Amino acid sequence: MTLDSMKTKTAYEDVQLAVTDLLQCATNLLSAVNGPLQQRTIILDLDSFRATKLPDDYDTNLEFDWANPNLFAAGDDFSWETIQKNRNVYYQKHLANQIKSQMAALTSLLTSTLNIHLNIGQNFNIETPQIMMSLQAIPSQSLSNQFTKQIGNGQVRFPENLTTYLFNSSEKVSIRSMMEPLASFGNSASSSNTNLSRSISFSLLDQNQNEIPFQTMANESIEIVIPRDPNLIIPAMVLQNVTATSNSTSLHLIFDLHYLNLTTSLPISVHWEIQPMNTGIAYLFVYRFDQIPQLSNSINHIDGWTLLCPSALANKSIYTYYLDNQHTLGHQSVIFGLRELDATEISQSCSNSTITDPPITNERINFTSNYQLRVYTSGCYYLDKDNQWKSDGVLVGPLTNHSQTQCYSTHLTTFAGGFVILPETVDWSYVFANADFTKNLTVYLTVICVCVIYIILIIYARYYDKKDVEKLGVTVLPDNHKDAQYFYQIIAFTGQRKNAGTKSNVHFVIHGNDNDTHIRTFADPHRRILQRGGVDAFLMSVPKSLGLLNCIRIWHDNSGKGSSSSWFLKYLIIRDLQTMEKYHFICQQWLAVEKDDGKIERVLPVASELEKRQFSFVLTKRTYHSVSDGHLWFSIFSRPPSNHFTRVQRCTCCFVLFFVSMFLNIMYYDLSNEAKNTNSTNTASLSFGSLYITPQQIIIGIIVEFFALIPSLLLVQLFRRLRSRQKRISPVFQALSKVNPSSKAHVHQKKRSRKSSLTFPWWCIFIAYGLCTLLVGLSILFIIARGIEFGDVKTQKWLASIVSGFFSSILLTQPLKIISVAIFFAFFCGKSNDDKEASELLDDDQIAIKADEEYLHTIQEKSSLTHQSPIRANRLNKSEVIHARHYRIKEIEMWSVMKEAMLYICFIAVLYVVIYSNRDSSAFYQVDHLRKYFLNTRQTDLDYTKISTIDQYWTWLENSFVDNLRAQEWYNGEPPRNLTGFINDKSHRLIGWATMRQLRMKTVLCEKQNVIASTCQNDYSLFNEDKYSYGVGWKYTTTNNYNASIRQAFIYQSADALDTYVYTGDHETYGGGGYVYEFRGRLSDLQGNLSQLHQLQWIDDQTRAVIIQLTLYNPNVQLFTAVTFLAEFLSSSGVFTSARFQPISFYAFTSVYQLVCTIVYMMLILYFIWIEIRLFMQMKSKYFHRFWSYVEVGIIVCSWTSVGIFIWRYKESQRIGNVFKETNGYAYINLQLASYINDVLTFLFGFCCFFGTIKFVKFCRYNQRLCLFIQTLRYAARQLLSFTMMFSIVFMSFLCLFYLLFSSKLIECSSLLHTAQMLFEMTLMKFDAHELSGAAAFLGPFSFSLFIFVVVFVCMSMFLSIINGAFARARENVDDRKKELFSFMLETFQQWIGMKKTTDKDYSLDDMHMQSTNAINGFSDKIDELLGAIDRIYISQIRDRSKLQETKV
Repeated sequence: MTLDSMKTKTAYEDVQLAVTDLLQCATNLLSAVNGPLQQRTIILDLDSFRATKLPDDYDTNLEFDWANPNLFAAGDDFSWETIQKNRNVYYQKHLANQIKSQMAALTSLLTSTLNIHLNIGQNFNIETPQIMMSLQAIPSQSLSNQFTKQIGNGQVRFPENLTTYLFNSSEKVSIRSMMEPLASFGNSASSSNTNLSRSISFSLLDQNQNEIPFQTMANESIEIVIPRDPNLIIPAMVLQNVTATSNSTSLHLIFDLHYLNLTTSLPISVHWEIQPMNTGIAYLFVYRFDQIPQLSNSINHIDGWTLLCPSALANKSIYTYYLDNQHTLGHQSVIFGLRELDATEISQSCSNSTITDPPITNERINFTSNYQLRVYTSGCYYLDKDNQWKSDGVLVGPLTNHSQTQCYSTHLTTFAGGFVILPETVDWSYVFANADFTKNLTVYLTVICVCVIYIILIIYARYYDKKDVEKLGVTVLPDNHKDAQYFYQIIAFTGQRKNAGTKSNVHFVIHGNDNDTHIRTFADPHRRILQRGGVDAFLMSVPKSLGLLNCIRIWHDNSGKGSSSSWFLKYLIIRDLQTMEKYHFICQQWLAVEKDDGKIERVLPVASELEKRQFSFVLTKRTYHSVSDGHLWFSIFSRPPSNHFTRVQRCTCCFVLFFVSMFLNIMYYDLSNEAKNTNSTNTASLSFGSLYITPQQIIIGIIVEFFALIPSLLLVQLFRRLRSRQKRISPVFQALSKVNPSSKAHVHQKKRSRKSSLTFPWWCIFIAYGLCTLLVGLSILFIIARGIEFGDVKTQKWLASIVSGFFSSILLTQPLKIISVAIFFAFFCGKSNDDKEASELLDDDQIAIKADEEYLHTIQEKSSLTHQSPIRANRLNKSEVIHARHYRIKEIEMWSVMKEAMLYICFIAVLYVVIYSNRDSSAFYQVDHLRKYFLNTRQTDLDYTKISTIDQYWTWLENSFVDNLRAQEWYNGEPPRNLTGFINDKSHRLIGWATMRQLRMKTVLCEKQNVIASTCQNDYSLFNEDKYSYGVGWKYTTTNNYNASIRQAFIYQSADALDTYVYTGDHETYGGGGYVYEFRGRLSDLQGNLSQLHQLQWIDDQTRAVIIQLTLYNPNVQLFTAVTFLAEFLSSSGVFTSARFQPISFYAFTSVYQLVCTIVYMMLILYFIWIEIRLFMQMKSKYFHRFWSYVEVGIIVCSWTSVGIFIWRYKESQRIGNVFKETNGYAYINLQLASYINDVLTFLFGFCCFFGTIKFVKFCRYNQRLCLFIQTLRYAARQLLSFTMMFSIVFMSFLCLFYLLFSSKLIECSSLLHTAQMLFEMTLMKFDAHELSGAAAFLGPFSFSLFIFVVVFVCMSMFLSIINGAFARARENVDDRKKELFSFMLETFQQWIGMKKTTDKDYSLDDMHMQSTNAINGFSDKIDELLGAIDRIYISQIRDRSKLQETKV
């Protein structure tokens, strides 16, 4: 102000001296304070001490700068050293900005003073080591031509016709230019590398000394040259020993590659200086952003190129090239490469000035001379109004070098240049030649893990390939007679259903036109037959042909134990080996006492052509064969044993396909991402939310799938069509040749008549495995190379995509494709003779066993007298079948109950773990502490629960609540260091700040006018809430005499603006809006603001509720607590207070054990859903007539709703966590909605636990005594319903009576709900009748006596009578079947643990039947033993006779 008053009275000479001295002093101050920030000088000890010492006015307020570690931490680094260092920088920056603003004001004042004495054509210059300044007055017309202003080594060149861009041009224009020795640090969060640059500012001023704003066109920019520090030392160039590298590297690289990191907060330009050791050498320079440049005859992936020819060399024999900051914008790195041109390329390219394409070669790098390299970056920046360095609209020019930065701008302000000498670049040739394992863990571990899994699966596959051999061959039925020479092949197909296989003895009789067989039996002494999903072949001999077959009678003796007694037969194929005619017998039914119709004996007629074409039959065959043989991955585990495409070969093909797919995906990964990134400019793309599908992505996907499909198809077909190394006949004819050697000639004749398909020689297996090895090796090589190129982070993203796609293909896409194709062919192409499942068994040349494998069913030579005893065919009669059915049904029910019980035990255990692990044991103690801490019940005058007037409420706010919001001195007087944001208990941190929200009612005319008052304030209503914004003191005029917090407290804010929700109190439900005061600032400020609000009567007769909300976090137990204090002001006078403390833990899983239990729990819920859906499909509408149906539905609904809320809570915790992490807790977070959702989650957990526990009653139904409880309730249900209606009428009458009589006299009758609660307590005899006597001397005892007589004596007696009658009826109608089942389960359990031995009574009827026939069976066994003895004697005699003959000879 003093200078401003003296500027017209001071002489020009004095003004010159004053301006020079003042600007030098201000510049010295500015350089001194910016020196430490720009890392040009060190921080003074005094400045460091002042910045780090505890302030005298220290406060734990969240917004107190000194105590806010969020301002001083370096990311996640909250160490004391980092905070101290950055605190110095923070206050140094504040001081620099303060001096900068003062200097700007001083410069403006000095400029206006100088302009008074300057006429047009005159100028004023200051040139000192501290500052250079120039002020020149020129006519505005002179700006029509190109104008250049020089200041020191810097300059500004204005374009022509600048006057057309001036908005406030005048006749006289002043050009002010200043150059400071050190650029300001500014307010930018990150460094802009301006510490080596001068700072230049230019301004155009009108005759009133106001700055003239203007903006030029981009093609008519202002050129600015900014000099650098002349003391800058440029490091020497780095020698690149490329001659040694090109001779030693084994990689086929075309360019010498280098990497530059461009990750900066502001865009930069890149400048290259290349000095060849031989000046006659020319180079091809290529570059690519963010990826490796590739240029050859087959690929062209570069972003730019240039030729460095000897003719373009400067005086220093250095090639130069640069990329401006617009080219590097948005990129993270640039990779550039150099290639030395040969003589031919130099003559063709360097002499041709019109060349448009770079010279291309496929030859590896071959440098004849080394070169030196220097790379540096530069930038052009300007200071905006917030004192931050910006670069938008500013371009780095080509004349930028070590000593200056050339910039082009469209406006004038303060400019500076950035400059960084980059370190030695990375030699990519060396990186690729020496790929580090630790830096590329993802790609290496991926390849290793896949190979290990392959080895494990190969071991598994080889083991089961050998096991499959045991299932091969044709079993010669043991009851074949040696004289029977007519043969039939029987193939039995067992179903894939659960427990479809059997261990029972299966017998059959075949009926033909000419003859029938006797009872025959399927049996094999070497292996198990008729297993689930099995295909078993048998050879049956009969004395003569049966003619055309009519039917087969087949049954079993139910001798298997448990579920192995049943058998699901799909169909049979019987082939006449003489005529090769096939007969199909379709069953598709159970032979089981407990399944379907309960039959274990069936008559199957020969299937006609129409029956063999039935959709269900054809679909069953095709689906099984497609899954077990067509699905390459599933077939490793379910391959048909008769198929010579082994599991080992299938496993190898799978992993070749997997590696090839990985290779193709990683090669096309970038193309797919680029296609995805261009979706915004692609008008043909489809978008589904955040998912974009472009034509490029579809084409890339088709290409990848196509190229991956070709090698897999070739390898699979090659393995499938391999011929055996040794020619072997099929098992059928091998068995025939052993039994009847005379049939061999007939066999070969039949085989020669068959048409052969394309097959390959056996030695092609080496070609197949060689191809597999080659494909896998190449894939692994390129996967590793591409993974190293990607880097570990990008490789992890690629791996996640490939794994998800792999499993979705195996588990979803391929099964759906197989099932769809099977349905299509079954519906449209159902051929009766197309039997792929049986074709391999019926093929005469289908099995080729390796040299180290043998069939198990080779028939040993036996004596002609040997005769195997047939298995006795036991056929159960009707009573035995009924008994077996009852026994089996009881057994099934027993296992069902046990399974259900075990499942329930697992479910309830996991349920309890999941629910109770979400309950924190520290929650109660934390809430209890906070209630005592805030409610202050130990001080009578500050007890929150005893508040009844507005003055008492203000007293609690000002003297208790506010003091507790800030951590204050410790008990020994020490300041609360490092407790910023903590409340005074020093354990809980305040998240953001507390808010106090008031809800008011409008003043309305009283419904009944009277002389006392004409206006009234009713109770709160959402429809009559006051939402008008007032001035301070609820006035309609505004004033600025109060701070912003006080003024804001009288302005209404909506619920959306406050992020608050409806709140339910004891008397009303309150909206989410209101008048809000925020407890922000220092403790003294809060106390002063509350005192002012009290004086301004912020709470008055229109106030209906004051809600204080705050969020606390205890880092010790990691619990949030949403605290709400509600004070309700009723129209009838009085203040009613309440408080709610809701602890919330946002941690989804506190341990791996809890996570596993949650996953198991959800799997059980999915299983229950499947069970209930099946039950609903069976019972239809009757499903809802069962009580337990509602229990199961309740568990399922509550569980899935809990999952949804759990996911929402997890996302909310992520959001809060991100806000908390970004601000380190220095932001307001309202947990009102989160607390509501947490309450709902708690309710759902409670109901889940309730339904899950009450389900235990269901398992008591098999115990006679416990079942009485359920039956009693069932029988009493209707009577209890009638009683409930009658009792409700009586109870409601007494409810009205007591409420109307005592509503104004007893607190228990103040509302209908409280009155009902009192009446229920009276029913339980838990009420003090003296209160009624005090309320009404006669009516009280009379009403009480009447209620006791009617309700307790009469109604309760009726209730007990209903229960007693239902109990008696339940005892009379006990379900004997459940009693029998319980006894059966108990006896079985006792037998398992050895407490009870099996008695004669426990034998089943089939065992008794077997005992009764043992004598007959024993007779045949004795005959067999006799024949065996005779046979041995006969053979020994022949042996002795042959020895005697040899002796004679």
